[in-house]
Amino acid sequence: MAMKEQPKQIYRTLNGKEIDMNRLVLANEMTVAVGNVKVNARGDELGPGGRIVRKREEVLADASNQAVPDQLNVREEDPTGGV
Repeated sequence: MAMKEQPKQIYRTLNGKEIDMNRLVLANEMTVAVGNVKVNARGDELGPGGRIVRKREEVLADASNQAVPDQLNVREEDPTGGV
């Protein structure tokens, strides 16, 4: 299945240089992201040595399968009659 083509995101700097943001993202998608979460720029979970432990698709599938808890009524009446 072919992916939908992204609209061109070409920006021009003050010096007149053109930067293609889509090409820049694709060139750096395997770079380790900055921060305390062990992921690359694409969203894959990384293990020791920067090896991919779980792919982005697996992470998203696990997140969509989690059940959302029902809301709890915080202001339930106290059975002793107090508030």
